Amino acid sequence: MRLNKHISESGYCSRREADRLIAEGRVLLNGKRPGIGAQVEEGDKVVIDGQELRKRAAGAGARKHVYIALNKPVGVTCTTEADVKGNIVDFVGHQQRIFPIGRLDKDSEGLILLTSNGDIVNEILRSENNHEKEYLVGVNKTVTDEFLRAMAGGVRIHGQLTKPCKTRRIAKFGFSIVLTQGLNRQIRLMAEALGYKVVQLRRVRIINVKLGHLKVGQWRNLTEPELRGLLPQRSEW
Repeated sequence: MRLNKHISESGYCSRREADRLIAEGRVLLNGKRPGIGAQVEEGDKVVIDGQELRKRAAGAGARKHVYIALNKPVGVTCTTEADVKGNIVDFVGHQQRIFPIGRLDKDSEGLILLTSNGDIVNEILRSENNHEKEYLVGVNKTVTDEFLRAMAGGVRIHGQLTKPCKTRRIAKFGFSIVLTQGLNRQIRLMAEALGYKVVQLRRVRIINVKLGHLKVGQWRNLTEPELRGLLPQRSEW
C-alpha cells in the first residue's frame, strides 16, 4: 500500500496532507525518510513528528465516516496542525479525527467540508472534474460590466490564466462568482489584477452542497442526497 494511503486510512489526515508531511521530512518509514510514492508492507513502522502511527482499533474501520459542512468564520485557519492557533480541527472539536476538504482563506468565511474519510478528498478536489464552488464577494469599487467580463474570461495570476468562470452582479459593490478551480487566494488576486480589492468573501456552495441558513461558526452533518451528489459514481460512503 502507498504510504500516503496508509496514513490516510489510519485516520491521521488526508492523502494530500500526508504527501505534504512526507515532502517536509516529517515522516519516517522504518527509521528512514521515505520519498513520495513509498510503499508500506505489513510490519513496517511509520513515525510522524516523532510519534508512531497507530492503526485503527479493532472494529474502528467499520465506524461510519464523518462528513460535515461548516460555516467557517473569518480568523479560522484550514489546517490540521495542532500548534496553529485557531486551526479548524480544534474549532470544530469533533470526537473523530477530521480534516478539511480543500481550503478557505483565513480572511474568508463560509462553506467548507470536513471528513474523516481521506479516500474521497482528492476525488472531490481533482480539478479535471470541474466541480463548481460559488462565492459572494464584496469589493471596494463599483462592480462594472467590464470588470465582470474580465473576471469571467480569465485573469493572469500565479503565472497562468485562470479558467473561464461565471460572474453575476448582486449589488453595487458585490458580485457572485462560480469557479471550477482552486488556486491559492484566487478571487482576491484576480480582483487585485483588475484594480479591485476584496473586502469580504463568503463561499456559499460546493458542488451540490449549499451554505443555506447555517450560521457562522455552526456545522451540520451532510445529508444522504448531498453525499450522493458530491461523487455520484461512489456506491458507498
